[in-house]
Amino acid sequence: MDKIVIIPTYNEKENIESILKAVFELEGDFHVLIVDDGSPDGTADIVRMLQQTYTGRLFLEERQGKLGLGTAYIHGFKWSLRNGYGFIFEMDADFSHNPKDLIRLYDACKNQGADVAIGSRYVKGGGVINWPADRIALSKGGSLYTRIITWMPVKDPTAGFMCYTAKVLENIDFDSITFVGYAFQIEMKFASWKLGFKIKEVPIIFQDRTKGQSKMNKGIVKEGILGVLNLRWQSLFKNYRRRVRTKVAGSE
Repeated sequence: MDKIVIIPTYNEKENIESILKAVFELEGDFHVLIVDDGSPDGTADIVRMLQQTYTGRLFLEERQGKLGLGTAYIHGFKWSLRNGYGFIFEMDADFSHNPKDLIRLYDACKNQGADVAIGSRYVKGGGVINWPADRIALSKGGSLYTRIITWMPVKDPTAGFMCYTAKVLENIDFDSITFVGYAFQIEMKFASWKLGFKIKEVPIIFQDRTKGQSKMNKGIVKEGILGVLNLRWQSLFKNYRRRVRTKVAGSE
């Protein structure tokens, strides 16, 4: 009950069996929680079938309808904390994140003193492949914009390949996390940083999906642009740290 990988899914039947096999073949006894948003392509049915193979290691939470990436992860965070996991990961289902890098993210938190480990495309040794030029420009531009506005010392603030220690998630009031799409990843890092946790970026190579459909859209990008401004506003003129810290953990 040490490591749990949360993988949100919506129409990932082409990838789900392969990604699960890749995670479960890793050393270290990783467990996986699939949070499926009512995929009409039968993704959840495949997971239920595979639970017979990966008994006690593969878990499924089903939700009705497409409710957003952020709420899927928060659902998974709460489930993981209730079930006593110490290291809680975020990862995509489409192999854009290499499952082997889970071991490096774990090592950063377990052995190198990090509270939050980020699989980063934009530190030395990281990068992207198979991405069109406009996506690269959007991603790099979004990262630079976020750093300028928030002053957060993270080179890949929109990254979605993460490891959180349980103590970080126990200290964040999930009801205060306001964004559900592109900006969710930014706000979780921002909250962790504002609460004083140590963040480490681990270089990864991000590869664009080869199967299935991308979930990126204009609404997600717009939320990211406006969300970053809102985070900065709150941190300047309101006590963001006090608001985002769980009441159990206390406030300043």
